Amino acid sequence: MKSRILAVTAVSAVALATITGCSSGAAGSDGDTITFMFRGNDAEKAAYTAAIEQFEKDHDVDVKIIMTTADEYSTKLKAAITGKQIPDVFYIDPGSVQAYVKSGIVKEITDKVEESVDLDNIWEYGVDSYRFDGKLMGQGAIYAMPKDIGPFSFGYNKTMFDAAGIPLPDPEVPYTWAEFVDVAKKLTLDTNADGTLDQWGTGLNVQWNLQPFVWSNGGDWLNEDRTKVTVDTPEFAEALQFFADMSNVEKVTPSTSDAQTLDTYQRWMQGQIGFFPVGPWDVPTYEKLDFEWDLIPYPVGATGETATWTGTLGIAVAETTKNADIATELAIYLSTDPTAQQSLVDAGVQVPNLKDMADEWVASATLPPANKQEFLDIANEYGRALPANTTYSAEWYDELFKNIQPVLDGEQSAEDYLAEVQPRMQQLLDKANADAGIG
Repeated sequence: MKSRILAVTAVSAVALATITGCSSGAAGSDGDTITFMFRGNDAEKAAYTAAIEQFEKDHDVDVKIIMTTADEYSTKLKAAITGKQIPDVFYIDPGSVQAYVKSGIVKEITDKVEESVDLDNIWEYGVDSYRFDGKLMGQGAIYAMPKDIGPFSFGYNKTMFDAAGIPLPDPEVPYTWAEFVDVAKKLTLDTNADGTLDQWGTGLNVQWNLQPFVWSNGGDWLNEDRTKVTVDTPEFAEALQFFADMSNVEKVTPSTSDAQTLDTYQRWMQGQIGFFPVGPWDVPTYEKLDFEWDLIPYPVGATGETATWTGTLGIAVAETTKNADIATELAIYLSTDPTAQQSLVDAGVQVPNLKDMADEWVASATLPPANKQEFLDIANEYGRALPANTTYSAEWYDELFKNIQPVLDGEQSAEDYLAEVQPRMQQLLDKANADAGIG
């Protein structure tokens, strides 16, 4: 799952120490050449190559493309920083912004953005993910432009519903938790001769799917000023217990041992899972599935309001570039130019950054999912940042998942575990805030 998710992790303390020690005086590009480093697949490379060729013609500049795989990117970027060979323009994730700003790695580009971009036509979440006022993310100066946004939606297997004779979900009215479990039970079938299941209602990964259940139940990871870890609340405990009970009590999701035999992503791909998450980056692969599928809102807890997270990657400019103007123009161009955006959208790797283009994409696209509007509803209305993307370090957030398995296996209650883990998370958050000069 991690390899399919947009970057969300923050820079570690060790990496930050390395960056801080080497960032000053790093060399940029010379003359009429600038470098652009990104991660992706062949389709993205082709899309960027086409877009950048036009930029080169328009600006009489050469752009050297440096592409890595998703797994290699972070390591190679840190190596480039250490070696004082920082690319002029490069991908950045929101969780790294604070560290890179304080270490002098990324350039503030607010004035140029405000002069040349119609911010009303760009997803506010995308731009705000790269704002930092020195204390809190989401406000203040702009340090990158969004490469994309990734609304993390919820999919369902329409073919499975039809076979079971279950009415299709309403694309605008989410299931309650009780309704969701009821349908998931009907989709979970004992069909093998040995009594084992080969069709499940759902199969969700706790690290990427707990958030919608917590938020829709009124819980959260942090207080408003991000100084207190708030996982030890009844609302959070109820959501985590519900998540665990889907496997241990309701028996509608594969157990840990079942998932080791065949993970839930592969089961979804083979048509054995009724409900499964869908990001825009999944769409090109899911278009080839042997069953019909579509999008719906996540099930809702006590608030009655659906919730989920939105991923993003940004395009930043190095503070040390010798070609700041043209490098900044390239970052803005890749983020907001209609032709460049169309290349990426045609490659099937993202939702358009431009709102008017996104509306046209929903209206004119003929390939699945039919309910692409759900992606835009998340972007417009209720998508949130992952908790670690708003803090200086992700260690406090990662701590929640390190020893969560006994809860998922039904060996420990959610309430007991959260009471136990909250102090450890708080200690790590305090350290992150101290490192950031906050508190």
